[in-house]
Amino acid sequence: MTLHDLGWNETFAKEFAPCQQKGWQPGRLVRGNRISYGALVVGPDGLTEVEATLSGKVFHASTTNADLPAVGDWVALEVDATARTAAIQARLARQSCLSRRAVGDSEEEQVIAANISTVVVVTDAGADFNLRRMERFFGLIARSGAKAVALLNKADLFSDTKNQRAARAIAKLQTAADVHVTSAKTRKGLAIIKSYLAPGQTIAFIGSSGVGKSALINRLLGDDGQWTGSVNEVTGKGRHTTTARELMLLPTGGMIIDNPGIKEVQLWIDEHTLRENFADITKLAAQCEFDDCRHGTDTGCAVRAALAKGTLTPERLKAYLDMDGEIKKLQGRRLIRKQILERRSKLKQRDKSKEWVQFGGERDDEYKNAGR
Repeated sequence: MTLHDLGWNETFAKEFAPCQQKGWQPGRLVRGNRISYGALVVGPDGLTEVEATLSGKVFHASTTNADLPAVGDWVALEVDATARTAAIQARLARQSCLSRRAVGDSEEEQVIAANISTVVVVTDAGADFNLRRMERFFGLIARSGAKAVALLNKADLFSDTKNQRAARAIAKLQTAADVHVTSAKTRKGLAIIKSYLAPGQTIAFIGSSGVGKSALINRLLGDDGQWTGSVNEVTGKGRHTTTARELMLLPTGGMIIDNPGIKEVQLWIDEHTLRENFADITKLAAQCEFDDCRHGTDTGCAVRAALAKGTLTPERLKAYLDMDGEIKKLQGRRLIRKQILERRSKLKQRDKSKEWVQFGGERDDEYKNAGR
């Protein structure tokens, strides 16, 4: 097992060079809770896992929680003499990052997984099927820089017609995404999932609780490493089977990051990503008579014309407008937060200047002169 099997590459190596001169080792985080982490390192004895804690330097240099190390991150570790524990002295720049807005009334970014090559959204053709939620997932993936894959799991519970209809509907939302019908129980589509895995490649699994993420991962791991819960026959939901994010190595190569079920797909994207994910509406909006058309009562609105013709559904337009509104609200909150932080920074600088004047600057000279 080498660092490259864990996703190491020349870009990481170049950034890590100054850290190497200090005697630090590269490691990839497999779990963590902002205080303590598990990190994989490759040493003389091969691949080992060490318990790592966050150094004060890294903690204080992080302006937001999203700046702190997360599962999937590459970090610089100062390993102790026992080679069992280490301190995280630096986090390397992320080459991809899947994140969402933190749950609740917040403008904070929550990192789901770092340095992933593929994001797999797991759903089914039954109770969990929701195109509007899938649109949101695709928006997050587009911003992450990773490949998007959607799985219609539990195919054995539904007819082939229903599964294929659901797959076509999802594929229509995002043409760049791969959509597959799978079943953890019958192993249908398992070979397709494995095709995305190779040494150095990392897949992040996301989706609602009870859609079979852990069951699929069990099949890929070849054991029952992930506990799976029973499913309510009425709601179609299962108990939470994954309680914390974790990166796992597959025996055949590649890595998987499993995530707890996501109830709320809070957006953390920009307007550019939104336009790309709703390219059909963006194209229609460009045909409106007025550049600032709000797609309401404005004359010459191409979007409303498409609604009247039936080539655009009211549900998709509503999803677009809702997400656009969320992005604008988030931008407003982030601007306010930025202004508050800048104001606090100016106040701190002002206080430091006062201290300098009082104890080491002009007043100090006055005190010296007065004592003559």
